Amino acid sequence: MTKGLFITFEGVDGCGKTTQIELLKNYFEKLGKSVLLTREPGAKGLGTKLREILLNYDGEVSPNCESFLFLADRAQHIDTIVKPAVERGEIVLCDRHTDSTVAYQGYGRGIDLEQINLLNNIATSGMKPDLTFIFDIDVETSMSRVGKNKDRMESAGIEFFKKVREGYLAIANQEPDRVKLFDGIRTIEDIHSDVVKAVESKFILVK
Repeated sequence: MTKGLFITFEGVDGCGKTTQIELLKNYFEKLGKSVLLTREPGAKGLGTKLREILLNYDGEVSPNCESFLFLADRAQHIDTIVKPAVERGEIVLCDRHTDSTVAYQGYGRGIDLEQINLLNNIATSGMKPDLTFIFDIDVETSMSRVGKNKDRMESAGIEFFKKVREGYLAIANQEPDRVKLFDGIRTIEDIHSDVVKAVESKFILVK
């Protein structure tokens, strides 16, 4: 491996992706790789301000406005954090990216999917993840894991999250080369083992 990598982690809230990001970070670091852990929305700087609005604003937010705020955060994130890190040869592990907008704002909020894909492409300047992991869990499990203290997005309701889950399953079906779908109900160790196998089968990791 002579260049950096961009790997994203997706799924409904409570799916376990954050745990799997940390485990994969440890795996790469044991191989001596330089790893950058980041997230959308709100990696740092301007993004933190946008994250606060998106997750905690207590007034009405229209679906279009919500989409554009996520896209604005993404454009800043790609240009100032992700792309420079990949160009330096780092492995970037990102908690949520373009697939979240497709699943949440496209399938969940009902924004036109063709429009979402076009805007995602503009926000990222055409940059796509090298590999994406989606961790699938049923909505009832998601709700129970999130608990009672929900942010604005987590409070959208069970029917919304059923649509989001359908969106993620559709994405995995449409892009099997990039997207790897895992059953998020299994043990943390079993899921991590499959994540590592997927990484090793796709990339040549010079040790």
